[in-house]
Amino acid sequence: MLTKLRDIVNNVASSSDIKQALNILVRETCLAMETECCSVYIADHDRQKFDLMATQGLNPRARRVSLSFDEGLVGLVGRREEPINLAHASGHTDFKHFPDIGEDIFNAFLGTPIIYRRQVLGVLVVQQRDSRQFDETEESFLVTLAAQLAVVFAHAKAQGFWPNTKGTLLLEGAAASPGVAIAKAWCDVSQPRLDLVFPASCLDIQKERDRLDGALSAAIAEFRRLRKRFDSELNQDTLAIFDLFIHLLNDPMLRKAMNERIQQGDMAEWAVKQTIDAFAERFHNMSDAYLRERANDVKELGQRLLYFLENQDIKQWHFDEPIVLFARELTAAMLAAIPRDRLAGVVAEEGAVNAHAAILARALGIPAVMGVEFSPQLVHRKLVVLDGFKGRLLVEPAEHVLKEYQRLHDEELELQHEVESTFTKQTKTADGERVHIHLNAGLSADTSIAINRGVDGVGLYRTEVPFLMQRSFPSEDDQVKQYRSILDCYPNQPVVMRTLDIGGDKPLPYLKIEEDNPFLGWRGIRFTLDHPDIFLIQVRAMLRASIGRDNLAILLPMISGLSELLEAKALIERAFNEVSEIAKQEQETLKKPKLGIMVEVPSLLYQLDAVAEHIDFLSVGTNDLTQYLLAVDRNNARVADVYDTFHPSVLAVLRQILENSQRLKLPVSVCGEFAGDPIGAVLLVGMGYRQLSMNTRSVAKIKYVLRHIPSDALQHHAKALQKLTLARDIRNASEAFLEAYNLGGLIRVGK
Repeated sequence: MLTKLRDIVNNVASSSDIKQALNILVRETCLAMETECCSVYIADHDRQKFDLMATQGLNPRARRVSLSFDEGLVGLVGRREEPINLAHASGHTDFKHFPDIGEDIFNAFLGTPIIYRRQVLGVLVVQQRDSRQFDETEESFLVTLAAQLAVVFAHAKAQGFWPNTKGTLLLEGAAASPGVAIAKAWCDVSQPRLDLVFPASCLDIQKERDRLDGALSAAIAEFRRLRKRFDSELNQDTLAIFDLFIHLLNDPMLRKAMNERIQQGDMAEWAVKQTIDAFAERFHNMSDAYLRERANDVKELGQRLLYFLENQDIKQWHFDEPIVLFARELTAAMLAAIPRDRLAGVVAEEGAVNAHAAILARALGIPAVMGVEFSPQLVHRKLVVLDGFKGRLLVEPAEHVLKEYQRLHDEELELQHEVESTFTKQTKTADGERVHIHLNAGLSADTSIAINRGVDGVGLYRTEVPFLMQRSFPSEDDQVKQYRSILDCYPNQPVVMRTLDIGGDKPLPYLKIEEDNPFLGWRGIRFTLDHPDIFLIQVRAMLRASIGRDNLAILLPMISGLSELLEAKALIERAFNEVSEIAKQEQETLKKPKLGIMVEVPSLLYQLDAVAEHIDFLSVGTNDLTQYLLAVDRNNARVADVYDTFHPSVLAVLRQILENSQRLKLPVSVCGEFAGDPIGAVLLVGMGYRQLSMNTRSVAKIKYVLRHIPSDALQHHAKALQKLTLARDIRNASEAFLEAYNLGGLIRVGK
């Protein structure tokens, strides 16, 4: 039976045509199970129907059979997501009779769903004339076959080799940058790839070192050119991406590692490949999503070095009309090589939504979809519709579909213009209720005038990012310079700096930490309290930078109870006394900064009364709070669907935090990703939160949404959601709420 299974799956997978593959499937399944009928139904989730796509045993000349998800035995299999084994199928209450397909002669029915990552792709059915249930061996065979076919079908669907009743090729990926693009596709698969570099030795070591030096210099010059090229289009936070690239290329450790491999006799390409893989692996093993995705940036550096090892000149493209660029890996150089008015959208086979290329696409307002498996021969020079909201691509869509997307595209442009035109106004609900909008900042705080005028300060500055970019711990003076530049950008506005949040999940390159479960390990305040010298240097640097500015607030991460807070507060007090003496010598006065704690560890919920008298404010980190509350690693693909900020328990905790903060008279803000999601922001303000902190790209959108809804409607909506017990119902009701105010176009689709 195992041999038969393998043969069926291999024959289906090796077929170049999906319809032919399905015909092979039903024919060979009949032979393997010695049964008289086998049929495969494919799910069309847009139409909510199962379509009979191939059969051996039913009348092939019958009209096309299509069943709604809620009808027939096939629909029952799909809804239950489990096999159904019947001796007398026609006697079942869900049986649906199709008189012209020749099903009347069959009594026995065995159907099993074909499921991939919790989505039903189809239903596989076998039938027999005998009135008997299929035995355990037969049922096990069909279930196992369906499980193996699920992977084959999912791959075929991703590649576009998938039956579609609308006649349109559909490709799917991850929505990386919102918007709609309609243009012809242009596939670029010519870029050198690290995975195609193989071991090779050299005869002339000095020649290889010279080649590497030339490639490094060319890559640095290119990133400097790109920074200058985008200087007028991007904010400083995004431009800092290029500074990171330049910093890494100048890193002596990176250069030394590559030169050592060349010295051992490796060709420059092979030396680059090995070194980049090793450096990328360090980032890839980090649990923090943002830092783990930096592995892709290190690989991009490797790709550019390979390019300049092979080419002397930078590639430039010239197009007569806008195009949607398809690439294996999207790079900043690709975005810069095509004039903005000629780049309608971008699609990448590899890469994540927070890779730097995706961040750049969002900052430039270019719709983007990442993680799309595509076949160049199927899409090159074809008209495509890129849906950056849903992460979808339609190749040569039907006329009515094209018209609908054109209408959506026009509406989006009009809405975007309206959103940006009111960006600098204060954030108030439609009836005048004030809401404070702050920035989350990482590489550097945004220093553009528009952003400064549009936000109420910095709600979260992640101080660990500069540490991660260094080859050793930055000195106190280096940190003072960094923090002072941030504080100066926001005069008379609060800047909340979180103390070093590193540890097992975000190890420093120069401080190796290995743990089995880093999210529950040596991180955040636990790490810095074990290294009071590091903590004191950082806090002193913050305080020194704040002298004469008086807009600093300090935030402590990963606090789980009172004892950690008291220990940290004692060190802060010590640093304050030391810096006060420095201020006196400079004839300045040091103002004591406000002190806050992150609410992200559930145990803190039960100690809020105890910690309240020792702090000035709370900041809710919804990302970690959700994963700790639901006991789910948000970066683990196997349980990604379990991580959901709309889970009723998470929302109940957010209400509890707000109620306790109001009772204790503690200001509270939300700085997790939930605050930058239109649905999340509406729900939080409806609960009563009045301070939200988010990434730059979310600010204009959230301000616009809140201005168009009265506070009493927000409160009513939040209260109504308390009656719902399923996350999907909460999300659906929230989307409908925004649609009622004509704000559906700003909804971020997906979790």
